[in-house]
Amino acid sequence: MGAAAPAPPRAPRPLKPLRCPRRGRAPPLRSAARRPPPPPPPRPSPSRRHCRRRAGAAMETGSKMTARLMLAVGGAVLGSLQFGYNTGVINAPQKVIEDFYNRTWLYRYNEPISSATLTTLWSLSVAIFSVGGMIGSFSVGLFVNRFGRRNSMLMSNILAFVSAVLMGFSKMAFSFEMLILGRFIIGLYSGLTTGFVPMYVGEVSPTALRGALGTFHQLGIVLGILIAQVFGLDLIMGNDSLWPLLLGFIFVPALLQCIILPFAPESPRFLLINRNEENKAKSVLKKLRGTTDVSSDLQEMKEESRQMMREKKVTIMELFRSPMYRQPILIAIVLQLSQQLSGINAVFYYSTSIFEKSGVEQPVYATIGSGVVNTAFTVVSLFVVERAGRRTLHLIGLAGMAGCAVLMTIALALLDQMPWMSYLSIVAIFGFVAFFEIGPGPIPWFIVAELFSQGPRPAAFAVAGLSNWTSNFIVGMGFQYIAQLCGSYVFIIFTVLLVLFFIFTYFKVPETKGRTFDEIASGFRQGGAAQSDKTPDEFHSLGADSQV
Repeated sequence: MGAAAPAPPRAPRPLKPLRCPRRGRAPPLRSAARRPPPPPPPRPSPSRRHCRRRAGAAMETGSKMTARLMLAVGGAVLGSLQFGYNTGVINAPQKVIEDFYNRTWLYRYNEPISSATLTTLWSLSVAIFSVGGMIGSFSVGLFVNRFGRRNSMLMSNILAFVSAVLMGFSKMAFSFEMLILGRFIIGLYSGLTTGFVPMYVGEVSPTALRGALGTFHQLGIVLGILIAQVFGLDLIMGNDSLWPLLLGFIFVPALLQCIILPFAPESPRFLLINRNEENKAKSVLKKLRGTTDVSSDLQEMKEESRQMMREKKVTIMELFRSPMYRQPILIAIVLQLSQQLSGINAVFYYSTSIFEKSGVEQPVYATIGSGVVNTAFTVVSLFVVERAGRRTLHLIGLAGMAGCAVLMTIALALLDQMPWMSYLSIVAIFGFVAFFEIGPGPIPWFIVAELFSQGPRPAAFAVAGLSNWTSNFIVGMGFQYIAQLCGSYVFIIFTVLLVLFFIFTYFKVPETKGRTFDEIASGFRQGGAAQSDKTPDEFHSLGADSQV
């Protein structure tokens, strides 16, 4: 029998389409091969709020006051104290120094000195300090880019030592020329200090503490003035036998600074940007910040360094020619003028006579009292500058000074008719000094470091310092003539100037509180402070390397 034929294959049963149990629709067919998952969507760029939150967290970790940071700031501010001391030390012993001039002239020429010659020598002794300051402030950039910020401060103490020797031994040598030369040399030192100290303090300070620590420069100045007023009393060193020691006392803070500064670090921005020593800069930042995570600070400095390499070098003339620098340098100059042309020197000039008219038996102690107010409100500014902001405090200070100047004008004009007006004038004096130290006193010094990045900063400090010292010299030389011409109405001139400075600050000066150097610089590049709503990636540095 033959084998049975195989059965033909059965046709496959057609698949029934699946129905959706709810809507009765067929689901989409899926291929046997699994498709790769789609790539994740591109990560959106961090928002401005996220960037600021991240920057704020980094700021909080590095914003504490460390021992090394306090050592660096304290050592640097000794130079500010020198500046203040030499500003105020020459006033108290004026009579005994003029007697020394007279005796020296008599010893040399066998005749007493004429009144005109004595006035000329005394005016030269006072004004030569400002001349030295102008030259010194204009020379800041020659030192800081070559020797560094800390080393420049150390080297400048040679001038303080030489000046102390000249002034301290001038009486023994019967030479008023030594005293005048010593005043000129210490003026050079003070002019350099007005550039070195704010620059160094601004570069070693974290962003969150930059304003408060920057105020230490002004605090050092007013403390120096107060110490000079106290030491200048007749009971201490303001007498005929000890006035050379009073002038030569500058040897002590210079020696202290030479002892302290070698233990302070160099500016990390200078090490990284100018010297390209990243490891040293990182090590210094860790010590200054008290933390091992300094990546945000290094990243900001590296970005600034890259911008510097892409841009041409900046000279002092370039600050005025380039539209990119014109507005910040104008702000820096006007703020310096607002300090010196505010009338603060005129108030101190008038204070003794006002205190005498009000019946104060020892007006010198009342003048020291104004120095105490000066110092106290500088401390107040130190604590509120990071909360209220630089621009706000400057506006409050200018407005308050203008109001007190109006009160002083009224009080001085009616002083003869109404004796009780002298008390109103005393209140106006203390108020004027207090408002000065809230804003126009400390802020113009350290805001220059915030308006410019690493490259043009030395040149900007030279221009700002020259503006400050020049206006100081003009006020010192010309105020007596203006006071004789205008009398008690001289403060109307300062009131008008204060109002003009207020208007300029309101419309032109940006707020720099809590902003990095790159953010502030970008505000000017993008058209002003209104452009602050930018992400950090959009910011560009203002600076390039600087030549003075």
